[in-house]
Formats: sequence, C-alpha cells, structure tokens
Amino acid sequence: MANAILERKAGRLVILNVKDISAFADYFIICDGASDRQVQAIADAVQERMKKSGILPLGVEGEQAGKWILLDYTDVIVHVFYQPLREFYDLERLWADAPRMDVPGEATELNSLSNGIAS
Repeated sequence: MANAILERKAGRLVILNVKDISAFADYFIICDGASDRQVQAIADAVQERMKKSGILPLGVEGEQAGKWILLDYTDVIVHVFYQPLREFYDLERLWADAPRMDVPGEATELNSLSNGIAS
C-alpha cells in the first residue's frame, strides 16, 4: 500500500501502529494530495495494487468528492486527504500515543517498516 502511495507522489506519508490502542484496526496509513484529482489517483493506485494481490477493501468512503478518501482493509485503514483537510482533522494528533513512522518525502519505495511499527 505504501509503495502505491509513493508512486503517486503523495505528501507526508505516515504509518501509525494503532494495534494496542484501537479495537478496529492495526495500522493507519495517512497521506495527502495537492488536489482532489491527486487524492483520487492515490486511492485508485492503492486499490489497484491490492486488487492485483487478490485483496479488496471492506469499504471505501469519500471517493466522489476526493477530499478525504478512507480505504478500509480491515487491519489497515488508509486515509488519503486533500492537504488542507488533513491539517484540519489532524489524525496524527488524535492518535499521538501510537508508534509512528514518518516516511521521508524523497522516498520512492518502502522496503520495510521501522522498529516499533512492525510489532
């Protein structure tokens, strides 16, 4: 999922391990796009990559507007925000107790999760 996101040049990719503080997911993947079209392209890339692996989302919300698209893959929930809305909702602050991995902006591929995230 993260590599599909990186291929679409998403901004500020963050992975949160919410396993110990959430009853409904193990990971949140949060990123943003500079326009509604980019937000939709990022979400489409994730869905396409997962579908090739035989995995379909449990649910998808917000695709039409392209301001905040939520992709629910049961244990992993992907949040793709239009950048100003990400600032407004600030999910990272709401889940501040979760172990966090910030992927560098210049990254083009993610080969593994950092220690504390993959637990």
